Amino acid sequence: MSPGPARGRTRGQDGGAGRRNPVRQWQLVRAGADAVPPSTRRFMARARQRRMRAALPWAVAAGVLALAGLIAWTVLGTGLFGVREVRVVGAKLVTPVEVREAAAVVDDAPLARVDLAATARRVGRLAPVERATVARDWPGTLVIRVVERTPVAVVPQGDRFAVVDRAGVVFQDVPRAPDGLPVIRVGRPAPDDPGTRAGLAVLAALSPRLRAELVAVDVAGLARITLRLRGDRTVFWGDATQGPKKSEVATALLGRKADTIDVSAPDVVTYQ
Repeated sequence: MSPGPARGRTRGQDGGAGRRNPVRQWQLVRAGADAVPPSTRRFMARARQRRMRAALPWAVAAGVLALAGLIAWTVLGTGLFGVREVRVVGAKLVTPVEVREAAAVVDDAPLARVDLAATARRVGRLAPVERATVARDWPGTLVIRVVERTPVAVVPQGDRFAVVDRAGVVFQDVPRAPDGLPVIRVGRPAPDDPGTRAGLAVLAALSPRLRAELVAVDVAGLARITLRLRGDRTVFWGDATQGPKKSEVATALLGRKADTIDVSAPDVVTYQ
């Protein structure tokens, strides 16, 4: 090989190696405020405001839901607002302990989850209770208000006495007749017993003067009701119909000297 061309290539290579490629250096420069046109800045600001206004209701709703969930969990799912006290109001014939046992409310149960109607029904099953209402008193008290039955008469049952209310419900069993209560003599006192209902209807129709003289109402049958008065006097009442009229006639005849007065037919009265 001839040395000429080789030397030419060497020179060309050396010459190329001797030249340096220029290096570009970049530098970030923050643009000034006046680099963006005012119209563009206003457009961008309005766009941000629109996005914020659109997101605000969703953010508020999410916050409200989160707060409501926290409150609901605290009230319903924890013992923070649990039942700390069961307060009984109006109980005389029954004791507060009996009412609480009938209510069957678990201690520290969430107050908001107590079924008020069901609790009132359980308390109402106590015989002396006519009705009961249950209410919450935050933060931790359950208030049970009891309305007890009013005694209107007693029914002899062997050597004891059953106390009944105006509906014929037996709610007490006592060894002796309470003072001031009239006696109704009937076989089986009960709200659905016709004899009990008839005796109570007669009792309700009596005038105050008859009531003051009354010793007992004897119900031998639905049409054989008799009033036994003080001084061994007797008023044959018949059935329970026309009570006010029979009471008026019998009261008017109390001043007569008669041991027996028959008002079973108040338009034709007999006495002797």
